Amino acid sequence: MNEGDSQTVPVDNTYRELLTHNNRDFQRYAVENGVYFAPVDDDEIDRLQYQHEVFNMIFENRSIFPPIPRPRRILECGSGSGAWAMEVAEQYPECEVIGIDIYPYPVPEDLPENLDFQVDDLNSPSTFPSNYFDLVNSRMMAGGIHVNRWQNYMADILRVLRPGGWCQMVEVYFNVQSDNGTLTANHALQVWSQSYLSSIQRYKDPRVALRLQTLMTQAGFVEVESRLITLPLSGWSTDPRDQAIGAANRANVQRLLSSLAIYPFAQALGMSNTDIQLLVAQARSEADNPAFKAYFPVYVCIGRKPGSSRSHRHEPHRTHHSDSRKRARR
Repeated sequence: MNEGDSQTVPVDNTYRELLTHNNRDFQRYAVENGVYFAPVDDDEIDRLQYQHEVFNMIFENRSIFPPIPRPRRILECGSGSGAWAMEVAEQYPECEVIGIDIYPYPVPEDLPENLDFQVDDLNSPSTFPSNYFDLVNSRMMAGGIHVNRWQNYMADILRVLRPGGWCQMVEVYFNVQSDNGTLTANHALQVWSQSYLSSIQRYKDPRVALRLQTLMTQAGFVEVESRLITLPLSGWSTDPRDQAIGAANRANVQRLLSSLAIYPFAQALGMSNTDIQLLVAQARSEADNPAFKAYFPVYVCIGRKPGSSRSHRHEPHRTHHSDSRKRARR
């Protein structure tokens, strides 16, 4: 799709370099530049797939939330394993779908022709044209966007959307809550939560999920709507739908409690691998315990760029910035 795209180049090997920490593989570029602290190995790809399936259950297989009957161009920020982008590309075969991530995750060989995965650091100014996309999907970016980048990140999204285009955002606030108030500060799940929040706050805003609506409104979006969803950590709910979601989420949570902790807990908090694994084991046990009714808050927010929808013009990718930075094709 991008043979004539002057703003993409083949992936530099810098983005493929890995470092191993406690038997997990991390992207060297991401951890050394404070971009992302979760693993990028096969185990993490499996976890991302579990997470995607849980989101599909939460949203009843709706990939696009705003009213966009015939999208022509869609951008996903933080495409990860590529599951969301692939589903959308298959659902809308006439739509150009682009997924951006900092790491060149492996993708299936039989990708839809209308789908393109690219590698870029979303902490840098966007090189996409203005007024280009019908929808920008930003999901689980709190662990990737620098703490002082969020306002400019939102401004970039607004700029690349066409007038009348939409942004949709989904973020999990990784501060475990208890539906019945039984979790205290001394419980492992709360120790894990507070450790995670403090371990990344030098680089990230782990509480950004709580202010998505404010960020979107301040950036200039209109018709902004926000929704809070409780995501059970296991199948403890008596509601059949929530019970099924929680049961499915267990596979994600059991892996997440380790993968999100291994690097930042050691590097930022100075915890030993033994202490990290002990805390993770205790947190996993509590997550499984129905007595705690533990859940993560999930925030969903949508907003529209002011202006009315106009007919699309096909225009080449080009930069509107003075730098020469280019995105890389996977």
